[in-house]
Formats: sequence, C-alpha cells, structure tokens
Amino acid sequence: MLSSGFTRELRRFGDMELKRVREICFVTSSRADYGLLKPVMAAVRQHAAFRLRLIVTGTHLCEEHGSTIGAIESDGFSIDARVPMPLAGDTGADVCAAMGAVLKGVGAAFERMRPDLVVVLGDRYEILAAASAAAACRIPLAHLAGGDVTEGAVDELFRHAITKLANLHFVTNSDAGRRVLRMGEDPSRVHLVGSPGIDLIRATRTVSRRQFAAKTGYQFQPFNLLVTFHPTTGRPGAGAREIAGLLQALDRPDTGILFTGVNADQERDVIERRIQDYCASHPYAIYRASLGAVLYFSALRHFDAVVGNSSSGLYEAPSFGIPTVNIGDRQKGRLAADSVVHCAATRPAISRALDAALARDCSRVVNPYGDGHAAERCLAVLEQIEDFRTLSPKRFFENA
Repeated sequence: MLSSGFTRELRRFGDMELKRVREICFVTSSRADYGLLKPVMAAVRQHAAFRLRLIVTGTHLCEEHGSTIGAIESDGFSIDARVPMPLAGDTGADVCAAMGAVLKGVGAAFERMRPDLVVVLGDRYEILAAASAAAACRIPLAHLAGGDVTEGAVDELFRHAITKLANLHFVTNSDAGRRVLRMGEDPSRVHLVGSPGIDLIRATRTVSRRQFAAKTGYQFQPFNLLVTFHPTTGRPGAGAREIAGLLQALDRPDTGILFTGVNADQERDVIERRIQDYCASHPYAIYRASLGAVLYFSALRHFDAVVGNSSSGLYEAPSFGIPTVNIGDRQKGRLAADSVVHCAATRPAISRALDAALARDCSRVVNPYGDGHAAERCLAVLEQIEDFRTLSPKRFFENA
C-alpha cells in the first residue's frame, strides 16, 4: 500500500504536468508585422506559464530589403526557425511560389516544434500560408488585426481567409470586431485589444533631430515628409502610374523627403526603382529600406506629415499628432483618425491633400486604435485559457 506522503507527491507531479509551460509560436515575415507583434512577444516571453517560440520568414531574410533579422536578435528574441521565401515578382505565379515556400517551410517547422498555439498578425500572403500550415498541422491559431477593411489591396482577401482559419481573434477596434462576428466566429473568442503598435510607441525612446540626421544621413528642411508607398495589389498595373503622380506632387519648395521600403508585392521593383531614381536627382530626398522602430518613430516625432498608402499612416501616425496623406484605394475602408486626409492617386489630388494636411492642426487628435495596452489584454486572454486544445475544432456561429 502506498504511503500518504508518496500519494501526495504523485498528485503534486500530476498538477505540475497539467500546469506545464505552454509553447506559443509567433510567425513574422516583415518589419511591419514584427513591429506590431513585438510587444505581445515580449509579454509572452516574460510570463512564467509560457515559452516563446519564433519563426522568421519573408523579407526579414532578404538583404535587398534591408534585412531586419538582426533587429529581432538585438531585441533579445531567439529564432527557432528561418524559412527563406523567394520575393514575389510581377506575376501571380511568383506570389504562389512564395506562398508555397512558406507553406512548406513553416509547416515543417511546426511539425518539428509542435507548439501549443500559433500567433500571426495581419493580411500578407505569406502569413496566409503560415496560417494554412497551422491548420494543416492541427495547431490552434490566434490572429491579430482581423476584421479590418482595405478594399484596394488583395490583402483584403488574405486577411479574411486568415480569420476563418483562426481559433482566437484579437481585434484592434470595435468595427473590426463586429465584422469578425459577422463571419461566423464565436463571440467568446473575439477580443477587442487595440493595436499593439501603440504599445510599442509607449515603450520606445525616440532620438533627437540631430541624432536622427546623424544616423540616417537625412538633411532636415523647412518641411519634412515621411513617405511610404506600396503596390496597389487590388489593381495590377496601377503602381507605375500612381508612383509617377506621387513623385511629381512631392516636388515642392523647401521640402525634404525620406522614403521607406516597399513591400514585397507585385510591381515592387517598378516602384522602388522610380523612388531611387528620384532620390538620385533630388539632393534632399533619401531612401532607406528599413529604419527600425526607434528611427521610424523618431521620424514621426520630427517630421511634418506622413504620405503614402501604408497602414502605419493610420495606425501609428495619429499618436504623434501629425497628419497623414492617405493615397488611393490601398487602405480604403480602414478606420481612420481625423488627422488622415484621403485623396486619389493623381498629382493634382495629392498636391491638394498635402496643402490641406500641412495646414491641419492634429495636436489633439485621438488615435482610434487604442491606448497602448494591447499586449496586456492579449496576455490576459491567453492566461484564462487553461488548454489551447479546447480552441479546436471551431464551428460557425450565426451571429447576424
């Protein structure tokens, strides 16, 4: 007969097994999604009940995009798997090849690691491939920033597809949450947390104008514009025409321009080449493929306006009290602060929007994407789930 002391030890061991450290695997493919995932990753890494795992793919591994894998490592994150991805060219077949490489490589990493939960963010085609790999490997998936609308980009389709693959949803605003519910998702698994990008702003110490100039080579002018322009993937062939109109509109007196990197989408090469040619012939314009969080937020702190079609102009820029000129349809339908001026992708429309933006007082604008505590809210939800396996399988909820 077992002694009472030995029985207690067995029971204690069983409790420890039930409360084992659970592995949460994040997949990141670009500087953009890493910047948003970073606060949540840091919160998971610091929590005693979780072990952080990390898979890196996409432009993180690409030197011509200003490889950002060094930034991840300098932030103290250990990388468990690196999945190379061929950059998408100008055809749908190129995108399919890139997705196939991510699907195969990430799937193999999942099988080897067998995490308890996978976390992804956003709407990129390579993230859809990673989400599909999680579904194929029967690993529950959490999705950040689902339910948004970007009618001018094919990312719109990818985002909603990821939502249907996901078992847990962290949305950035109430409108997005309602859209996720209308897609048949379980209300108990849809959580309004805000954008973790605002968390990163709160945690990042920016540098002075002098330090920024020394680190980037940028020469400040009376007016300074931070420009990011990506392909409008919803309308193939529009990139060359739209970047031409933008560059013409940027020819303004006493204006300096800092261009940041172009997404790895179809027509990327055309847009990037036009930008680099522009910088070569304009002494106060420079191109930097990647700034990193400190320098990017420092630019938002010191520049007069954000121009282009990046989601950052809607997500982060309002927190710095500066206006955004949002060009074309790429972000059409996305929730926007009062600091955002929308315009068509033509030279006259962009010029008028720039005039309106630079005349606008945005010092009291409220960012609609949260208060900078998104990571805390995500972690609180994860803590409450005793076993991530209970997230699967999922069923359709008639929420309408």
